[in-house]
Amino acid sequence: MEPGDAPLPPHRGLKAFQANIAAIYGAKDAARGIPESYMWFVEEVGELGRAIRRGEPENLREEFSDVLAWLTTLASLTGIEMEDAARRYSDGCPRCGVVPCACQRGADRE
Repeated sequence: MEPGDAPLPPHRGLKAFQANIAAIYGAKDAARGIPESYMWFVEEVGELGRAIRRGEPENLREEFSDVLAWLTTLASLTGIEMEDAARRYSDGCPRCGVVPCACQRGADRE
């Protein structure tokens, strides 16, 4: 996407979301690099935590979307497809394979 181009229309699904984030921010993300992008991600997770802790429902959608966007950026920068990563949970708990999870707290959940 070139500067001044209109953003892509909204899409559904992780694959399309990842492509959209890459089209909008990919060049900036690549120039910034993984360590600095990770720090932005951590900052957004902190903002989400504050919104949850303070009971600010009006901010939750924005903070969740920011965390998802930065997580997606990190996945792209490291060559991970978010859809492939999500597939790990498609058959239930990755450890026990059951829905809902039947793992015991403690050793099974660490």
